[in-house]
Amino acid sequence: MQTDQLLSLFGGVLLLLGLIAFFLGRAKAARVRAGGSTMHAQPDQYAWFAVLATAGPAIVVSAVGAFLLLLLEVEIPQLGLLAGSLAVAAIGLGVGMRQVRPDFHARKAIERVIRGALLTAALISILTTFGILISIVFEALRFFQMHSFWEFITGTVWNPGASFLAAAGRAEEGASAAQFGSLPLFAGTFMITAIAMLVAIPVGLLAAIYMAEFAPRGVRTLAKPTLEVLAGIPTVVYGFFAAITVAPIIVSIANAFGLDAAFNNAVAPGIVMGIMIIPFISSLSDDVINSVPDSMRQGALALGMTKGETIRDVVIPAALPGIISASLLAVSRALGETMIVVMAAGMRPNLTANPFEDMTTVTVRIVAALTGDLEFESAETLSAFALGLVLFAVTLSLNLVSVLMIRRFREKYRVNNL
Repeated sequence: MQTDQLLSLFGGVLLLLGLIAFFLGRAKAARVRAGGSTMHAQPDQYAWFAVLATAGPAIVVSAVGAFLLLLLEVEIPQLGLLAGSLAVAAIGLGVGMRQVRPDFHARKAIERVIRGALLTAALISILTTFGILISIVFEALRFFQMHSFWEFITGTVWNPGASFLAAAGRAEEGASAAQFGSLPLFAGTFMITAIAMLVAIPVGLLAAIYMAEFAPRGVRTLAKPTLEVLAGIPTVVYGFFAAITVAPIIVSIANAFGLDAAFNNAVAPGIVMGIMIIPFISSLSDDVINSVPDSMRQGALALGMTKGETIRDVVIPAALPGIISASLLAVSRALGETMIVVMAAGMRPNLTANPFEDMTTVTVRIVAALTGDLEFESAETLSAFALGLVLFAVTLSLNLVSVLMIRRFREKYRVNNL
C-alpha cells in the first residue's frame, strides 16, 4: 500500500476507535453515576480521558516509528508499524475503560496530560534551539581551524579568493589567497538594519498611537488589516520595488544634491525593509497600547493633563516594555532579510560609511556560500557557519540587552507608581 493510503487508513481507524472510546466511556460513567456512586468528574471528562488513553499512545508509537524509519533509516515494515500502533490504541481503549470508576479523577488526569503536552512542546522548542546552535558551532569550529578567529572578527577584507580549489585537492594553494574578514559584511548588515529601523520605528509607533488613541472605530477597523497586509507581501516583491522604483528615486535625489549614488546602494533596501517591518511594530505596539488600563488615562485627564500629555507621559511609558519587544522583533527580522538586499544593495562586500554605495549583508554571503557547486569542506562554504554563529551571538546579545532594559524599566515604573 502507498504511504498516503496507510496514513489515511491509520487516521480513519484511530478516529473510529476514538469515537468508540468516547461514547463507551461516557455511557459507562453515566451508568456508574446513576447507580448512586459519587464520581470525581463529569461523564464527558471520563469520555475524553478514554479518548486520550486510546489515541495518545498510538500517536506516540507511530511518531517514534516514523522518526526511526525516516531519519535514522531503520528498516521497519510500514504495515507492521500501522498494525502495532492500532494494537496499542486498542489496548489503550481497554485501559481507559477500566479507569472509569468512582475513585478515579478523570479531570486531573486530563490536566496532567495537557500539562505534559505543553511541557513537551516547550522542550521541543528549547531543544531545537540548542540543536541549531550545536550544528552551527561544530561546522564553525572546522572553519576556525583553517582561518584565525581574530582575523575573521577584525578583518576588513572579505575575499574567498581561490578557496574553492579545496574541491580539487589543492586547498593549500587556494587558502594562501583567501581573506575572510567579516567586518564589511556586518557593517553592511548593521547599516541597512539601522536605515530600516529609522523608517519602521517612527512610522510604526505613530501609526499604532493613532489607531489606538485617535482613530474612529470605522477607520481602525479598515486601517489595521490594511496595514498588516504589508507583512504578507513576499520579500521578492519588495526586492523588485526597491530595485526598480526606490533605487532610481534615491539616485535622482542624491544627484540633485550633488552626491554620487550607485543604483545598488544601502538606502533603497533599508527604506523598503523598513516599510516591510512597519506592521510588526505597529500591530504589536497597538495591542500593547490598548492593554494599558483606561483608569490610568482617566486619572491623568482628571488631574488636568491634556490627551497628548497623557499619551506621552502615561500611556507610552506604561507600554514601553512591549514597544521595545516589538522593535527588537523587527530588528531580528531585518537582520535576517536576504532577498531585498540581493536585489537592491548588491553582493559586494564593501566596508564604507557611505550609504549610497553598494554593499551586502551577512545573510546574503551565507546564501552565496551554501549554494552552487562548491565543495562542502572548502573554507568558503564553512565560512557560512562562522557567519551564522556570529550573527546568532549578535541576535542573542540584543535579546539579552532588551530583557535587561525591560526589567529595569518595569522596576523603575513600579517604584514611581508606589
